[in-house]
Amino acid sequence: MADENLLLSAKGLSKSFGGIRAVNNANLNVPSGSITGLIGPNGAGKTTLFNLLSNFIKPDRGEVFFNGQAIHHLSSYEIALQGCVRTFQVARVLSRLTVLENMMLAAQEQTGENIWQLWWQAGKIRKEERENKEKAISILDSVGLLAKADDYAGALSGGQRKLLEMARALMARPRLILLDEPAAGVNPTLIGQICEHILEWNRQGITFLVIEHNMDVIMSLCHHVWVLAEGTNLADGTPEEIQSNPEVLEAYLGG
Repeated sequence: MADENLLLSAKGLSKSFGGIRAVNNANLNVPSGSITGLIGPNGAGKTTLFNLLSNFIKPDRGEVFFNGQAIHHLSSYEIALQGCVRTFQVARVLSRLTVLENMMLAAQEQTGENIWQLWWQAGKIRKEERENKEKAISILDSVGLLAKADDYAGALSGGQRKLLEMARALMARPRLILLDEPAAGVNPTLIGQICEHILEWNRQGITFLVIEHNMDVIMSLCHHVWVLAEGTNLADGTPEEIQSNPEVLEAYLGG
């Protein structure tokens, strides 16, 4: 696919921790509008690569481009403001806030975040608060969490926390969401619901990069799959090509 259609591109990313090379000269391309998978055995460097893409940790070498612009020099917050948002393998929610409060905090660039605007922009702030609440309620309704809106986020099940984290990512108006194992620790019924939401959001124009061990999820969601092994690129292709690749079968599927 042409380079101009790439929303996210990583070139030559490397990261070592002490004497251990966690990611070694890794490349990755995510076309705009796609659902792209990232798989590999435990310890392959997948989550480290996610951390490098979102600059939660800085690479030793390599470059990351989002929407054609270099982002590896930006902070993780600045990258999120660009429209590249990530979730975590263990969902991170603010347990002592309600589900709705968790959603409201995720809205980007609110006027009320600037203390000096509290006096001069009170009307605008109230309007933004109202609009953000309406948006949060609409998203919670779409993922089946509206009935939990006033419950503490800490009372949610693991699967519900995953849904909340994904719903909260939507509040940031993302162009790309990096999903770290959305099906991990989730019951089969909820996995199906999560996959349906991902497909629907993708149809609405959101691009996804998904780390996942559940191959049924990868096969049902992804247009293209990248495989890491020992921190470096092993293969990439369609899900069907990856599933029949002898190197992948040996390194990842135990074939």
